[in-house]
Amino acid sequence: MKEWTDIRRKVLVEGVSKRQIRKDYNLGWETLQRILSNPEPPGYRRVIPPARTKVGPYLGVIEEILEKDRDAPTKQRHTAKRIFERLRDEYGYEGGITQVKEAVASRRLHAKDVYMPLSHDPGEGQFDFGQGLAVIGGLEQDAHFGVTSLPYSDAIFVKAHPRENTETFQDSLVSAFEFFDGVVTKMKFDNTSIAVTRIIGRERDLTDGFLRLQSHYLFDAHFCNPASGWEKGKVEGAVGYSRRNFMVPIPHFATWAEFNAYLAECCRKDLARKLWGKTQTKAELLACDQAAMLALPKARFEARRVIKTRANSLSLVRFDRNDYSVPTSFAHHEVTATGGVEEVQISCEGEVVATHPRSWAKQGVFYDPRHYLALLERKPGALDVARPLADWGLPACFDLLRRRLEDRLGHQGTRAYIKVLQLLEHASVPRLAAAISYATEIGATAPEAIELILRQRTEAPIALFALDGHPHLRPYAIDPPDLGAYTTFLKGA
Repeated sequence: MKEWTDIRRKVLVEGVSKRQIRKDYNLGWETLQRILSNPEPPGYRRVIPPARTKVGPYLGVIEEILEKDRDAPTKQRHTAKRIFERLRDEYGYEGGITQVKEAVASRRLHAKDVYMPLSHDPGEGQFDFGQGLAVIGGLEQDAHFGVTSLPYSDAIFVKAHPRENTETFQDSLVSAFEFFDGVVTKMKFDNTSIAVTRIIGRERDLTDGFLRLQSHYLFDAHFCNPASGWEKGKVEGAVGYSRRNFMVPIPHFATWAEFNAYLAECCRKDLARKLWGKTQTKAELLACDQAAMLALPKARFEARRVIKTRANSLSLVRFDRNDYSVPTSFAHHEVTATGGVEEVQISCEGEVVATHPRSWAKQGVFYDPRHYLALLERKPGALDVARPLADWGLPACFDLLRRRLEDRLGHQGTRAYIKVLQLLEHASVPRLAAAISYATEIGATAPEAIELILRQRTEAPIALFALDGHPHLRPYAIDPPDLGAYTTFLKGA
């Protein structure tokens, strides 16, 4: 560029002859004329693109193949190599594969979609699930994290669960609304089967679980066109951002609750960011979002999934690929299983009959030993082989009591021990263990004696009667009782 400038200055300003400049700089006449005609080097310019003599006649065929590929499954579309083979075998193409690859790449580039920049009003939101890895309780497993994004402020909220289903979908949104302290006026979703049962043109048939959530919070729902993730591009980007920034390296936590507390703190810290092209931080813009949001309902939404089923002959109820026990009196009964994020409740005719911690594993069987104690009374021979009791882990005083009862009463001692175990239907293991320990110390090992000890320790002492709040009783005086008659009775005895 310096020589270019020097040459132009010497000829056009200082008047040096062109012949001298050509001699000094060893330039051709056409090159010197180009320098003098242009204030800066124009660069190489091809007037006519090079002719592709071999592939040129087949460009129409290539475009036709690529156009048909738009309607084909993604994994069954033509590669450049396959197009080359078809041109060679079906159309007599005699050129090399390089020209075919260049033609295919050029047409695919020019055929890419062009997107319209979208504007977003305050108070609107977008939701999507992402997936990553996390180590929870020492076990590496998939983390399905729901991301709620507010496009106007770019504020995000992330919550992770072991699986993506109705109750985790609901729980993610409930927690997001509480995090933002408001409910979005409109939320964009994809066409997940959690919310949509059928697509009819622009209309959607929605699941009962989604309608229950929408009826509680009263937000407007918008569902994107199938395979059109760009319609909710903000949350699509937020899913990738949260995975790269909140989950790298792979997070290690003892429980899901600790993991989600960490994610919520990451979202709070992220509010301090100021994005490119904006003059305010996310936190400052979030105030505008919150001003446009709906107020949170007074009652908190219960994230749950409800199914109606029947308890089987083993007094087990299947929910979400796991079996949970109910009292044996409800075997073969119609029951309702309600699964939340933390626990599973089973009810019969409106009464809750069993509650278990929720398991996110598959094909597990979860017993509550107390549910089978009534059956043991009728089948005492199953005491040592009953699977629900195998891992109960009762204190040592229970085994001591059983040995003493069986030594004294034989097989009737087993029945007596089962009667003691049945006290656990209404008493905790520590309380009954304390009663058994005291009973064995004083030699009162009969089930009735242990029940009496337990009841005596459970009943609250009688409180003194106070006149506070009863002013109408204050004028009355009660004389102390005369115990002389009782003394006379004792002397007569």
